[in-house]
Amino acid sequence: MFMDLVAIEKQALQLCPADRALLADHLLQSLEDPAILQSWVNESADRMAAYDQGEIRARKAGDVLSNVKASLS
Repeated sequence: MFMDLVAIEKQALQLCPADRALLADHLLQSLEDPAILQSWVNESADRMAAYDQGEIRARKAGDVLSNVKASLS
């Protein structure tokens, strides 16, 4: 089995960068738990609805990252 993986890797590395990226994406998606993915989909929909209804406000990404860096220091 290990030799099969080596052969597959060798062939995959011969793909163009775009095809390697697509393959990597498909492989990573195959590891995802559908229940967890659905939870994130639901969470993002809930947050978007709250934003649309004015219940939460948007923040600039730079501000958020600055706050995170400061809290980790």
